[in-house]
Amino acid sequence: MAKIVIIGGGAAGMTAAIAAAWTDPSHEILILEHKNQLGKKLLSTGNGRCNFTNAYMEKECFYSDSKDVIPCVLDKFGTDETLDFFRKLGVYPKDRNGYYYPRSDQAQTIQQLLILELKALGVTYKTDIHVTEVQRNKKGFRIFTDTPGMSIHADRLILACGGRAAAVLGSDGSGYTLAKMLGHSLVPVVPALVQLKVKSHPLAKASGVRTETKVEIFDGSDMNNHPVILGSDTGEVQITAYGISGIPVFQISRLAAKLLYEKKTPVVRIDFFPGMSEEELKSYLQKRTQNRETYMVSEFLLGLLNQKLITVLLKTAGIPEKLYVKKLKTPDWDRLISTLKRLELVISDTNGFDNAQVCAGGVNLTEIASDTMESRICKDLYLAGELLDVDGICGGYNLQWAWASGYLAGCAAAGKKNTGK
Repeated sequence: MAKIVIIGGGAAGMTAAIAAAWTDPSHEILILEHKNQLGKKLLSTGNGRCNFTNAYMEKECFYSDSKDVIPCVLDKFGTDETLDFFRKLGVYPKDRNGYYYPRSDQAQTIQQLLILELKALGVTYKTDIHVTEVQRNKKGFRIFTDTPGMSIHADRLILACGGRAAAVLGSDGSGYTLAKMLGHSLVPVVPALVQLKVKSHPLAKASGVRTETKVEIFDGSDMNNHPVILGSDTGEVQITAYGISGIPVFQISRLAAKLLYEKKTPVVRIDFFPGMSEEELKSYLQKRTQNRETYMVSEFLLGLLNQKLITVLLKTAGIPEKLYVKKLKTPDWDRLISTLKRLELVISDTNGFDNAQVCAGGVNLTEIASDTMESRICKDLYLAGELLDVDGICGGYNLQWAWASGYLAGCAAAGKKNTGK
């Protein structure tokens, strides 16, 4: 019998504990969680409904500096294994176009059933315990906490402490420090799936407007010399007083954060009519002028865009709102089309770790054995979840990584070797 200690009681940590207990129930398993409850961050996932995995599970849905490692993990514990795992816990999955939720549509269901399984398996967990230091010794690990005089022995240790995103829910970045104490290196950590702040925000007065757009991100230093699109997405963007938000913005936000970390200037290009080319939009608008020549431009655009958005876009294009359509000249049309199809916003910052859903960066995946999640640097140490240099797009991918890496770590720590499906 071994004593397995798991630092972090989130998605990855609880899954690791269950997997370890299922593998060998003779082990003593202890979870240390520094918040006042397990799985607190789960409650906010999927807008409180918990999109816990996805039918489409491919490499391009994830990011990492060592991306080839990710399929090795997901091949062993992918969508099917995740669905089976949760069915075993009592979750009846609901499929929404490949996005899986619990049938209850409550994230609390996932959290509660994980905790109920831990209790049924006899797994011990302690909350409000903050680990300050971990030492490797001949007998295993010595874990020190902020409780005076309290230290804990572990034969095998699983770090599942999360990243730095949403510290109020438990991810305070302390896991990175613990990993470095045990010899690991980090890929620089930045916020991901987060809102973006815009410099000299031209759309600020349209705050609150949601509109269907295509967003593309560029390295601003290349904008005058054949700029390369680093990433793009299409969907509903929300304009805020400080910048832009919404799923398409979240999908490209890690790229903006990386550029900012490198002291570069991200530029986001907004296309307000992604279903039309510039020529198609120009042709459509000019046909639309028939019987509308006496309209003011602000009236002419009604029915195409939100009224608040019309006001700020016309100002950006340098076209007076009260100018009559019949007085629009070729340069005016060119500026209007350019603004509607290629509005460029300079990104000054992200909205920070506290507002991010996940982090990009973390413990280098090359230092981890993909079949067991065991450290290649420190024997009997396993790492799982957001602590590692893996982040996914929206759609259940970050939770899938937590379940998969946690499950493999738990099985291996309990003595089982994973050789594939």
